Amino acid sequence: MTGPDRGAADLIRSVGLLADGPVRWGQPVPGRGPGIYLVELGAPLPTAPLELALVGKWLERLPDLQLDGKHPTSRALEARLDSLWWPDARVLYAGATERSIGGRVAALVAHVPGERQPHADGQWLHLLRGLDRIGVRVWWAQTDAPEEYLDAVLDAFGEGRASPPARPAGALALPWANMRRPTGERQAHGITGSILPEPAKTVEPARRVVELPPGDADGARPDEKGAGTTRRTQLPDAPAATGRPAAPSRPVVARVPVARAPVLRPPAPPRASTPRSSTAARAGIAPEAVQLSQGAHDRMVAELDSLTRVKRREVVERIKTAREHGDLKENAEYHAAREEQSFLEGRIQALEDRLRRAVVVDEAVTGKVVIGSTVKVEIAGEELTYTIVGSAESDPAAGRLSSASPVGASLLGATAGAEVDVRTPRGTVRYRVVSVE
Repeated sequence: MTGPDRGAADLIRSVGLLADGPVRWGQPVPGRGPGIYLVELGAPLPTAPLELALVGKWLERLPDLQLDGKHPTSRALEARLDSLWWPDARVLYAGATERSIGGRVAALVAHVPGERQPHADGQWLHLLRGLDRIGVRVWWAQTDAPEEYLDAVLDAFGEGRASPPARPAGALALPWANMRRPTGERQAHGITGSILPEPAKTVEPARRVVELPPGDADGARPDEKGAGTTRRTQLPDAPAATGRPAAPSRPVVARVPVARAPVLRPPAPPRASTPRSSTAARAGIAPEAVQLSQGAHDRMVAELDSLTRVKRREVVERIKTAREHGDLKENAEYHAAREEQSFLEGRIQALEDRLRRAVVVDEAVTGKVVIGSTVKVEIAGEELTYTIVGSAESDPAAGRLSSASPVGASLLGATAGAEVDVRTPRGTVRYRVVSVE
C-alpha cells in the first residue's frame, strides 16, 4: 500500500520486517529483544484530540518552556501542537530500542510529560484525551539493526505526504509525537524547554592539603618502628665508682602510646535542590560570543545554506538508494551513507551554534588592527604578514591568526610603527607593526 494513510503494520512490512501485534495501549508488549515499535490510532482523526487541562499541567510544571522564544498560554501551546497533527495518518509515534521492546514501550506508557525519564521523546502522546478510548495500539518488529530500520520507517511514513497549510515552516514529515530522527535532525516545532532541566551538580567542597616531611605521611618517622609509635630515648650515663668514665649504657626503648589526632572533615554541604530554571542550572553562564568578520559570517551563512538545501537532500537520496540493496545490518553502502549524514548534521549544528553566538566586528576602523585587518610585522629583522580573524576561522599555517591567540590579542588596537611585546613560552618577543590594511 502506498500513500499517506499507511498503517503501522504496512510501514513495518514495507521495510522488510515482520510486524507483530497489535496490543492495546497500556497492555504489556511481549517483545523481549531489540527492534522498532509504532504507536497508531485505529482510524485517522481530522484534528488532534488534545486535552487542554493536560497541556496546562504540562506547562505549569515547566516554567522555562517557551514557544517561539516566549512563554505561551495553554491555548497557544495547544494550537501549535495541533498544527503538527496529520489528519490523514494513523501512526502517531515510531521508536527503536537496542534492548527490550516490551520494556521500552512500558517506559513510554508510564512517562509523565515534562520529566526527563523514562521516555521523553514521545511525551506528547500523554497530552491526548483518553488514549484507550480513541483506539491507540502498538505494533512492533524485532531486528538487530533498530536505528537503521527506524530511519527507513520514518522515510516510508513521509513518502508522498503533503504538509497541511497550518504546519510550521521547515517541519519534518515525522509522526506527530516524534521529536527527532535517528540521524539527529530535530523537528521544527518552535517549543523549547519541554522537559525539566538536569539537577544542579553538587560542588565538591575544597580540600585542605597538608604537606608533611618525608616519613611523616605514614605516621612514623625514620626513627620510629613497629606497629605503634616507638620512641627511643638515651638515658644519661651514670658516673662510675672508680672514677673512670662509665661505659655507655645501651639505649632503653620505651614504648609510649601516642593517640592519633582526630581527622577533621569539613561539614557536608547542604543538598542542592532542583533549580526552577535551566539558567540557574547552568550557573548563569551565558554562551561565549564568537567574533567574526563580515566576510567570515557571509561564508558561514552560504555554507549552511548549501548544506541544508543541497547536501542534505543528496545524502538522503543516497540512503534511500542504498536501502534498496538489501539487509540494512550488512549493507556497507547504507552504513557509509548514514555515517556521512551524521557528519553532515554535526557540521550543520556547529555552524548554527556559531552563527547564533556570532558578533560581527566593525571593520570600518582605519589605522588600527582589528579583526579582519592584514598586518605586516617585523620580528628579529624578518617581516611576516598576518590576517587577524576570529577564533572560529583561525588557520596559522595560512597566515590567519586568531584574535584570541597571544600574538593576535597583543596586536589588536596597534597602529603602524608601534612596538608590541608578546609573552611566549620561550620568553618575551617584540613585534614592530610595519603596516595595517
